[in-house]
Amino acid sequence: MKNIALLGATGSIGTNTVDVVMAYPELFKIVSLTFHSNSEKGAELIERLKPRYVGVGSEKIKAELTDRFPDIEFGVGAEGLVGAAIYEAVDVVLTAITGSVGLLPTMAAIEVGKDIALANKETLVMAGKWVMEAAEKNNVNILPVDSEHSAIFQCLEGQKVDNLKELVITASGGSFRDLTRDELKTVTLEQALNHPNWSMGKKITIDSSTMMNKGLEVIEAHWLFGTDYDKIKVVLHKESIVHSMIALKDGAYLAQMGPSDMREPIQYALTYPDRLPIKNELAFDLTQIGQLNFEPMDFNRFPMLDLAFTVGKKGGAYPTVYNAANEIAATSFIDGKISYLQIEQFVQRAVDHYQETTEVTLSEVIEIDKQTRTIVERWIKEEGRL
Repeated sequence: MKNIALLGATGSIGTNTVDVVMAYPELFKIVSLTFHSNSEKGAELIERLKPRYVGVGSEKIKAELTDRFPDIEFGVGAEGLVGAAIYEAVDVVLTAITGSVGLLPTMAAIEVGKDIALANKETLVMAGKWVMEAAEKNNVNILPVDSEHSAIFQCLEGQKVDNLKELVITASGGSFRDLTRDELKTVTLEQALNHPNWSMGKKITIDSSTMMNKGLEVIEAHWLFGTDYDKIKVVLHKESIVHSMIALKDGAYLAQMGPSDMREPIQYALTYPDRLPIKNELAFDLTQIGQLNFEPMDFNRFPMLDLAFTVGKKGGAYPTVYNAANEIAATSFIDGKISYLQIEQFVQRAVDHYQETTEVTLSEVIEIDKQTRTIVERWIKEEGRL
């Protein structure tokens, strides 16, 4: 029996994780979980999973659920996230929350020796250096859950490090992959949320359309696999069948492929190094697919991807600024405060505004994250939607 802490239980990754766990109740149990504000779905999960610890987003939700579930220990906010992550019975923490809030509970879990199944890109984008150092020090496994990083992880199994030529991350192109820059000026939120291949939360779907999501994945891959940015490549692959690849120095390419089903990378992270059948697996037949297409990425069309390589190579807190500015800008677009192309404009402006002259510490990175959010929020409030 593997005991799991599920951070972000009501989101799309959380929902798929619950499906995996319930498919093998004799092997997995969610002993702690968190959710932010979806108290209705959260209560359903508590009824169904019977966890011992639950972290919620507000004191109001805690009060409501404490009356209903008096035998469960509740935590609130950041304290609730950390409480769920370090809960004594937990073997592995699956971080399915979105954004920089994933950093503190992940670090706390690593420091007490919990393995991490990582679906929170921002943790490594903000603090990859410190997270990977802590994982090595505490003999903790960081197991990737994102489909792209899981694919690379699987392809690298058994390979010598010096045989690697490059990592090849595939990108669907998102909701607006066939639109020109000029056509993007008038796109709506509803259009942006209509992803052609995947069903995801609002924020990550917007990030997919701007290619910010892929930019975060590039930075995450750098830290996960210890690979220089010059050896990380992104290609457009509209079918989302090949989840990512590696190229070896003798010219061989190894690819991991399958249906667009997040249960596979989630389950592999929970069973590694073993495998189990996927219950109620999605139909997948390469003979029905016919062909797979790959195209080079256009950095002029997707400037946020280009910027990811820039901030990644600069290092320090530049990736933190890149991510923090985007979290505010993308959320502001969702809330109708700015137009679509302003997302890119505010992120680029924040990166240009930040100047780093000395090596930063982890505590400084966390403070820079907060400062960046405050600055971008102020810009948006002052300038509004164009």
